[in-house]
Amino acid sequence: MIGRFLPVAVVMAALLSASGCTGERRQTLIDPAPVPVRDVFIYGPIEIQPLHPPSPRVEPDPGRAPAPAAAPALPAHDAAWEASVAERPWRWIVIHHSASERDSAASMDAYHRSARHWDELGYHFVIGNGTGSGDGAVEVGSRWPKQKYGAHCRVGDNEEYNDFGIGICLVGNFERTRPTSAQMGALARLVDYLSAKYHINDAHIIGHGTVDSTRCPGRLLSFDDLFARLHAGQGARQAYASAR
Repeated sequence: MIGRFLPVAVVMAALLSASGCTGERRQTLIDPAPVPVRDVFIYGPIEIQPLHPPSPRVEPDPGRAPAPAAAPALPAHDAAWEASVAERPWRWIVIHHSASERDSAASMDAYHRSARHWDELGYHFVIGNGTGSGDGAVEVGSRWPKQKYGAHCRVGDNEEYNDFGIGICLVGNFERTRPTSAQMGALARLVDYLSAKYHINDAHIIGHGTVDSTRCPGRLLSFDDLFARLHAGQGARQAYASAR
């Protein structure tokens, strides 16, 4: 089954538009069956004071398997990033730029509907640059609360990166200018949360151009910068956990 989704050679040249790069998902495909909700993460033990004297201590039974360790706490994140419905089995994070100087989730949504004839914004998240929305503001697209497939990175007939890839678009043309510091900080924070939540490793955090013949997300968006920010945050959390 996995073999069906391996990246294929790309023969189509990518088009960059004023309101986002191409890579739509075929809207005629039927959604896969709902995915069971994952186990919730435990953010730490809760101390409860007993109402009665404690029972005598019972030594653990060496023949019984130890209880599973509590799942690690997720990185700090906005409540709007949490899914409240059955989650898709996300395994990629695909980063884009809008290829425009001014934009927002609302303006890209309107463009995707009118020009692309899609049913809604193709990305799951948009990070503003201070034009149509706040600098570094993370806007949640309408697909994310529904856990709907993306319309941002179709490679030929391969829908792997739409069906199982979270699409994040930063407003700006990063062939001309760099993302703002606020945008990179917001991107790192969002990717840190999503990669921890869905167990997505660094190799599956990619730019659109990694798998398609496009310059998106632009040569001036530094993945070295992004991964340095991610690893710094991950290292700080691990050090904190070890010290407890």
